[in-house]
Amino acid sequence: MSRDTSYQAVMARKNEIMKSSMGLDYEVYRQGGIAFDYERMMSDCGFSLEDIIKIQAETKVGNTPMFELRNLTEAVRKISEPGKGARIFIKDEAANASGSFKARRASISAYVAAQKGYKGLIAATSGNYGAAVASQAAQRGLKCIIVQEVFDSKGIGQPEIVEKGRKCEAFGAEVIKLSVGPELFYYLLLTLEETGFFNASLYTPFGIKGVETLGNEVAQQIRVMTGKDPDVVMITQAGGGNLTGTARGLISAKCNADVVACSVDLSGLHMASDADFNRKSFTTGHTGFGIPFATWPDRVDVPRNAARSMRYMDDYVLVNQGEVFYVTELLAKLEGMERGPAGNTSLTGAVALAREMDRDKIIVVQETEYTGAGKHHNSQLAFARQMGIEVRRGNPEESVNGRSIVIPEHLAQVKIRKQDMEKLRISYLKNAAKQLDPAQWSKADREFVAADVKKDLNWLERALKQI
Repeated sequence: MSRDTSYQAVMARKNEIMKSSMGLDYEVYRQGGIAFDYERMMSDCGFSLEDIIKIQAETKVGNTPMFELRNLTEAVRKISEPGKGARIFIKDEAANASGSFKARRASISAYVAAQKGYKGLIAATSGNYGAAVASQAAQRGLKCIIVQEVFDSKGIGQPEIVEKGRKCEAFGAEVIKLSVGPELFYYLLLTLEETGFFNASLYTPFGIKGVETLGNEVAQQIRVMTGKDPDVVMITQAGGGNLTGTARGLISAKCNADVVACSVDLSGLHMASDADFNRKSFTTGHTGFGIPFATWPDRVDVPRNAARSMRYMDDYVLVNQGEVFYVTELLAKLEGMERGPAGNTSLTGAVALAREMDRDKIIVVQETEYTGAGKHHNSQLAFARQMGIEVRRGNPEESVNGRSIVIPEHLAQVKIRKQDMEKLRISYLKNAAKQLDPAQWSKADREFVAADVKKDLNWLERALKQI
């Protein structure tokens, strides 16, 4: 008898499907109503840092170059107060096989899938991760299916996502292209069940462990180049895996740099809205993912998310679309590096933050991404105009998301807007309280929640009284 493939039936079988598609039983890590043994889950991957370095080297991943952006640093110093203008370095992750740091995440999933005897990989993603999974699958001799949200209800495809789909297909993957809506997770589950392929989710321990090499490389390379540790590592924040893995890698290298998250401010635009889908020029690295995933990570396609950014985040800043496009152009004109705008989100934050830091300080932008076709900033701006978005030069503070993109006229207009970390932590607590009344939290639950927001139990008890 054939299985019921209705939406309700497939969603009801999600835990069963997830378990068979990864060979990972999340129930063994449960410690309470909310708590689970996070570090045990991460260590049960069975890979040391040295193991991961070796695995990634087999498929053209890792050991990417670090560059000092001397010209951009000098431009920042010219508009800074005397003695200000930190040195800016950039880790060029576009050098990975698929053109982004996501290759690190995909490399371990592909290796595990091959070791466990799966015939193929499946990932639900509209971003660089799809290309990374496809690239790694090709090198491991595995089949690959990528499920993407590409179109709005009028059939208009977001050019950046269309380009990423093209790249997936270039690596031999089959791409299932959907319109925006709740069907993405359903089709992922259905395809996993029908094929028996490995679920190369962004949010498994395998994916996060793969990014730990990036953080470790940042620390080691900066030490060789400067003789000391970086003061700040600026990381683009979306689903949180980039920040989580990099921060864990920094910790493994005994590096105490401040970890600062940066997202494009897309407030006012709903990520699941058909009307808003093509009215934004950034499909990742923005507040539509960054804020929700920071304040409640477990909203993903696995039972418990290994990407838990608030555990490692020291600060969180926002920039706007026009500022990122401006800095993207500046990177090309001053440093001869043409890279994708989404990856330059953290560079934009670093440029603004460097103005506040002393000249002897070091700020590292820990990733870049490839660009071309629909991913290029000129393509994104042309598409914005086609969708009725006003694009002009002026004061970027005048931008209205979904209506206008105002590109700065000079570097001094590039600024960061600092997020209230206390407010974000309280938001996390409110989300946790929706899962289970705090009156019913066990000691393990309290310890887990406190660790998840990078605070102690005394802070937690005071904060719980506020909600």
